[in-house]
Amino acid sequence: MNWGTKIVLGMITFMLFIVAMVVYMFSVHGNDALVDEDYYEKGINYNQEYNAIQNVLFDKAEPNINIAKNQIIIKLKDSANYEIKLMRPSTVKNDIYKKGTTVSNNNLILIDRVNMHTGLWFLELKWISKGKNYLFKDNIRL
Repeated sequence: MNWGTKIVLGMITFMLFIVAMVVYMFSVHGNDALVDEDYYEKGINYNQEYNAIQNVLFDKAEPNINIAKNQIIIKLKDSANYEIKLMRPSTVKNDIYKKGTTVSNNNLILIDRVNMHTGLWFLELKWISKGKNYLFKDNIRL
């Protein structure tokens, strides 16, 4: 084998490597937990999010989070309609989204954690109570 053949084989090997990397990057797209799909829309609506976070502080409405063996119990100050996201930093596949209203007179949100992986989770809780929007973000460890 002469030097010209070796150069051509080296170029073909390098091109196959580049094509494989492109295919891999397209197959991974959408599984990254650190990138939001609606990034620009969230930037435009940041004032609403900021005001909801401030409502939690001003009204002293920070939720009480209790992590039990089989469930996560979140207690709110007043009855509310809520939307909760539990996001796993490692993968989007394990994220949990739930909407509903608080349960009982204690204003509880109950989340079953039997199939949830242990480790770090990002909690984002939005709720509307007495006509006001609230937003609470925290990291929890299961």
